[in-house]
Amino acid sequence: MSANVEAKKQVVEEIKGKISGAKSVVLINYSGLTVAEDTEFRKAFRKAGIEYKVLKNTLVRKAFNELGVTDFDADLNGPTAIAFGQDETSSSKIVAEGIKKYNKMAVKSAFVEGSYMDAKGVEALATIPSKDELYAKCAGVLQSIIASLAIAVKAVAEKHAEA
Repeated sequence: MSANVEAKKQVVEEIKGKISGAKSVVLINYSGLTVAEDTEFRKAFRKAGIEYKVLKNTLVRKAFNELGVTDFDADLNGPTAIAFGQDETSSSKIVAEGIKKYNKMAVKSAFVEGSYMDAKGVEALATIPSKDELYAKCAGVLQSIIASLAIAVKAVAEKHAEA
């Protein structure tokens, strides 16, 4: 086999590893972005710890097919960038913010927790708070309950002390 075929096999294996290791994989049509906009978009992904790459569609298709996923065959045409997220929602949120900001690109689809998700599903996913945000909200609710309980106990103790 030629060195080129071996190199492509190695890239497919790397892509398979990234897909398997990510909780979400978002496919984006990035056409129309200027270099400055693309640089800013990539910076947002880096800041969130998300890997954002432009890869050959045929190699990504082969990687998905080798993983037993054929849902993306139709989506892997034209300019495609891929965001490999370590949680379910953050890459979708950054893509949604980029679409609003630049008004030039579109979501193709996503692979979240082992399932295919179309563009509408990715848009809906972008509106869901991340796990950290949900934990913070839960902690706030619990803290307010404890504070309310403490105030009530103090009021009962003061009323009991007066009597």
